[in-house]
Amino acid sequence: MKKIYITFFFLFCVLFANAQKDVTKFLGIPVDGSKSEMRRKLISKGFTPKTVFGEERLEGEFNGTDVYVMIGTNNNKVWRIAVIDQSSMDEKDIKNRFNRLVSQFKKNERYIDFRKDFTIPEEENVIHEYRRKTYEAVFYQKPDESQIDTAAIRKLFEEELPSKYTEEEWANLPDKEKEELLSDVLEPITKKPVWFRIEEESYGKYYIMMFYDNEYNHANGEDL
Repeated sequence: MKKIYITFFFLFCVLFANAQKDVTKFLGIPVDGSKSEMRRKLISKGFTPKTVFGEERLEGEFNGTDVYVMIGTNNNKVWRIAVIDQSSMDEKDIKNRFNRLVSQFKKNERYIDFRKDFTIPEEENVIHEYRRKTYEAVFYQKPDESQIDTAAIRKLFEEELPSKYTEEEWANLPDKEKEELLSDVLEPITKKPVWFRIEEESYGKYYIMMFYDNEYNHANGEDL
């Protein structure tokens, strides 16, 4: 397990050295605070209000694409920024757009992910597979270094995991099971997800929805 320990310990303790905040950011704006304040800040970034189907959205350009931006709140606190493509595209173009986003996030040093690959294979037909599977990719903004419990990470990788798994067993463990085992030390990371998925507008026409979530403000059943 020594190799695993080295890999993950540096993953948690070194890669996060340049992180600045422990709350998800959208265009440098913390996904937090009141909706009115967030709206004002987004307008200052060049987005303009527009009513679509009786609902206000902010309209503008993001990452080279014309989009709508919507603000999600919980208990009057912003917890989500949703970014929606204004225009739909065909199966070939949506696959290329999705894979390009995956590549961009993979190369961005501000993000990390725990999956092997989200890329849609070139030979896969999205039209045929859309009803059977969800096309989405999840990345996480790196947290503030101060949020990382290095002692807990050291214990996990030096004592707990080696007592349960060989290196080969760990390497072959499904990603979902790894995430569950690492859930405690992963919390400062998993509170800052940025993810996107393919949505169908009509048969053969698709668009991307992207979400910048602040899970610290997400509803957890406290109002039930």
